[in-house]
Amino acid sequence: MAITSANQLELLQTAEAVAREKMIDPDLVVQAMEESLARAAKSRYGAEMDIRVSIDRKTGKATFTRIRTVVEDEELENYQAELTVEQAKQYMENPQVGDELKDEVPPVELGRIAAQSAKQVILQKVREAERDRQYEEFKDRAGTIINGVVKREEYGNIIVDIGRGEAVLRRNEKIGRESYRPNDRIRVYIKDVRREPRGPQIFLSRTAPEFMAELFKMEVPEIYDGIIEIKAVARDPGSRAKIAVISYDGSIDPVGACVGMRGSRVQAVVNELQGEKIDIIPWNEDQPTFLVNALQPAEVSKVVLDEEAERIEVVVPDEQLSLAIGRRGQNVRLASQLTGLDIDIMTEAEESERRQKEFEERTRLFMAALDLDEFFAQLLVSEGFATLEEVAYVEVDELLAIDGVDEGTAEELQARARDCLEEMNRKALARAQELGVEQSLIDFDGLTPQMIEALAEDGVKTLEDFATCADWELAGGWTTVDGQRVKDDGVLEKFDVSLEEAQNLVMTARVILGWVDPEDLTADAEEEGIEDEEETEV
Repeated sequence: MAITSANQLELLQTAEAVAREKMIDPDLVVQAMEESLARAAKSRYGAEMDIRVSIDRKTGKATFTRIRTVVEDEELENYQAELTVEQAKQYMENPQVGDELKDEVPPVELGRIAAQSAKQVILQKVREAERDRQYEEFKDRAGTIINGVVKREEYGNIIVDIGRGEAVLRRNEKIGRESYRPNDRIRVYIKDVRREPRGPQIFLSRTAPEFMAELFKMEVPEIYDGIIEIKAVARDPGSRAKIAVISYDGSIDPVGACVGMRGSRVQAVVNELQGEKIDIIPWNEDQPTFLVNALQPAEVSKVVLDEEAERIEVVVPDEQLSLAIGRRGQNVRLASQLTGLDIDIMTEAEESERRQKEFEERTRLFMAALDLDEFFAQLLVSEGFATLEEVAYVEVDELLAIDGVDEGTAEELQARARDCLEEMNRKALARAQELGVEQSLIDFDGLTPQMIEALAEDGVKTLEDFATCADWELAGGWTTVDGQRVKDDGVLEKFDVSLEEAQNLVMTARVILGWVDPEDLTADAEEEGIEDEEETEV
């Protein structure tokens, strides 16, 4: 097959036909043809030659050009595609390294094998262009809902025709009891679009919380307009879900707007999700209040929030426990996902028992340490005193506020508490020295003798040892393992040392040892302050 005037225009017509069919730029098809013809020419004239083909976009004429590049004498390797400056002087005036010498060569005649090879090159280029078009089209549609048609099922995964390509709905992204047959229409959420060696992969989902949020956005105009915002979504796909909403217009009830007239709006979403029950909850900035809403329909008696540990204790009436937990823990699990907090639920009886136990422990502590009778020790606990330090160093006026305590009694109580603490400190320090603690750690400001004893028992015996500790190793923390939050016990956790305090102590130790420049710390603190100000302004 020779590239003659008879089929020059046919090249352009073929390119345009392929481009229309594949919905890609015709120029990309022409470029693929140029590359395939150049490859065929190399097989005719020699693989080492640099031959390029240019197809006129108007006439379809193919021009074959041999390119030779001017190089330094010592860099000359390929005599067919390179030449030296001296050699180039025969063909051009004042040649420079990097110049190209172009010679037109006769068009090649494509044999059967060459034509087949050219066809493969064109098809490959067209496929690559098609993949790029598909990726560019769908990459910005991730996070949106799309309608498709089921094509087939492969190993439990559903292949969906989404118009200009195919996407996959994995078995774990399907709502449990759903089944599909070819040509069924399906509404799905585009979860991810990735460019992979075999082409762009579009992953769909019907279980993602975002799918429910997008469905509500389609059904509730106020959400689409931004008057109502979906703050959080938690789902047990196909069974139950909770969605938290807030209204930025005081005259519009966010829950009522999402429910709709006679439940029409929420029912449309429920029908799409195969009957999934949906609790619509008003969002609140106050986490305890929000949690009380999230645990509906259960009633909550009391909430205790531990912000540092991101945990929350919820006390419910005895008869409400099963309702608060839900079937197989569903209600409390969804509430936990919605709020981002770990939730401990206990009944009023369990909480009362725990408080009674704490009361008895503190009473025994004061009786033994301060040599008090049971009545007086209970009186101190009832007034909110929990530790010897509180008794020893509280303002005297707070002790005088207790019925039956005069100035002399208050001073005696504080003296006994201080004597007891000093004795405990002495014993703790002696124990730490027994364990081999160095003076550098004993003299370090910020650690009490009991803390030093605890560190020594954990193998931290020098200031260098202490400086290598991580803040969470001292103060404790939480780690997520396989989706579950796991408690990390801290050496100094029982002394109520926070993560920030632990970090400051460790950094101070590093500064004393010369591991850290104090000026660097100051600069970092200033940068953090600037960032905080910028965030506040935003």
